[in-house]
Amino acid sequence: MPLVKLYFTPALLLLMLTCPQVSQSVPVMRKDPLTESCVLYAQMLLKNITDTLTQESCLTNIGEDLQHYYKFLAAQPDPDSLLGPTVLFRLREIMENCFTGPLPTDLASQEAAAERPSTYDERLSLCKVLKGFHVRSITINRAISYMNSGEHTK
Repeated sequence: MPLVKLYFTPALLLLMLTCPQVSQSVPVMRKDPLTESCVLYAQMLLKNITDTLTQESCLTNIGEDLQHYYKFLAAQPDPDSLLGPTVLFRLREIMENCFTGPLPTDLASQEAAAERPSTYDERLSLCKVLKGFHVRSITINRAISYMNSGEHTK
């Protein structure tokens, strides 16, 4: 049985790559042709999205998200210094260099909270927030890379 599994996967992959219907992606064709107005609507939608991106509302929302996460994470107990030199440092770095909004200033009270030991509930909450922030940072990374590529201006 393991021998069958060993040869089955490469054979299936080879079949997929050589089959023209699978290896090519083509749009589904309609019976009646699209009108010029449909093309115009699609172009107007693209222009509106491009204009929205150029007004930097996406960047404003990203900056606000980063501020929120920074304030929350800085207030968490961090006796082992796991957040400070890594996550908080990079958060502050991206906020200082990429966003024009004000930086969080009430760090003295947050740093005092970071020195005390944490409870189980605080660690559980921190874990949940970090998982959410991980997903959000993937989205932020993709959005910034997309805007940097210039694709949205075409």
